[in-house]
Amino acid sequence: MTMIGRRSLLTFAGLGGAALALPGTTAYAAPAPAPPAPPPAPARPATPIDLPVPTARRIVGTVSLHLVDEDRQDPFAPAPAPRELMVQLWYPALGAAGRPRAPYATARVAAELDRIAFLDPGTIARLRPTARLGAPAAPGALPLLLLGHGRKGGRSNCTALAEELAAHGYLVAALDHPYDAAVVEFPDGRLVRSVLEDDPADWGATERTEISTRAADLRFVATELTTGRTLRRHSGLPCADPERIGVLGHSMGGSAAAEAVRQDRRFAAGLNLDGGFFGSPVPDEGLDRPFLLLTTLADHETWQRWRAHQRGWGRQLLQRDAGHLSCTDLAFVAGPGRLADHTSPEIATQLLGTTAPARAAELTRAYVRAHFDRFLRGRPSPLLDAPSPRYPEISFVWSRG
Repeated sequence: MTMIGRRSLLTFAGLGGAALALPGTTAYAAPAPAPPAPPPAPARPATPIDLPVPTARRIVGTVSLHLVDEDRQDPFAPAPAPRELMVQLWYPALGAAGRPRAPYATARVAAELDRIAFLDPGTIARLRPTARLGAPAAPGALPLLLLGHGRKGGRSNCTALAEELAAHGYLVAALDHPYDAAVVEFPDGRLVRSVLEDDPADWGATERTEISTRAADLRFVATELTTGRTLRRHSGLPCADPERIGVLGHSMGGSAAAEAVRQDRRFAAGLNLDGGFFGSPVPDEGLDRPFLLLTTLADHETWQRWRAHQRGWGRQLLQRDAGHLSCTDLAFVAGPGRLADHTSPEIATQLLGTTAPARAAELTRAYVRAHFDRFLRGRPSPLLDAPSPRYPEISFVWSRG
């Protein structure tokens, strides 16, 4: 009976797939180079899989941007080239007239994600967000939240969370980190797949490169969305408030969020969804600004070190009966896409826990929103001060401030 190692859970976070093994641990490993053909699925209509609607009754718009950092070379590209990114924005919209519901991913990316995540073919294409493609943005400067994916994940992984935050008045910018993300499709049709090793010989050096690249990506996108450079090239985009910027991420995206806060004073607050603090000095230096750590594992040595050195407001909250991917949209497709049949019920439970998908999304949404409402909007919430009878699954591991 195989188990997923603790470091594996804190580093690998695509829409499913293989966990990583370290010496002395046993891990579930994906077949290479591609999984065998899954058993035939029973015939059924391609019914949509709806993501949960936001709790605020407000239309959400979304657009995708191709951004190029001409001042930085891509450390992962096979030949010297500027760093290119795909960024998806979610934002409060004025209306939805004539605007279709946005696809979860492009057709080619969706097909790749099905394979990587061990889902029935066509599953990801059935996922249906609530956002409207290209809907006109509401006027005014919005607080900006930069959202990062896990190792070998992708910008769409936390769409349900992004739509919730946008409906409550945030501009959410989710990044694909090319050559790290499972697969990125650029407007010219290029597909860029992950080049990251599953088990690198030097984890420390690998993580430092990955995190420094991700942090630089986050800082570049913040500049693009707050200085007007991107707005001048793309009319009708929502406006970001440069004085109210937060950064969050899942798994390795959470570690990158912490490092971005450490590097850049523009980021007023950060949040880590179940990621180890790998690849940066954060565990041994702490942060001087508010940071929330929401975990599904009871503890980890990088979290212990961070708690000992955190200088600003901080919380570590533990979510009971959850898995490392519970805060992602995989929770909504695992059943319809027969994840447990293509892996095993044990692996599916380790990845997603036993909490119902809608409840897991409710918990993540509530605490993420409470955190940024407090530190970007000055709206205190009792959720961050003490355990709540409304959310008994959440316990306080550690508090400062």
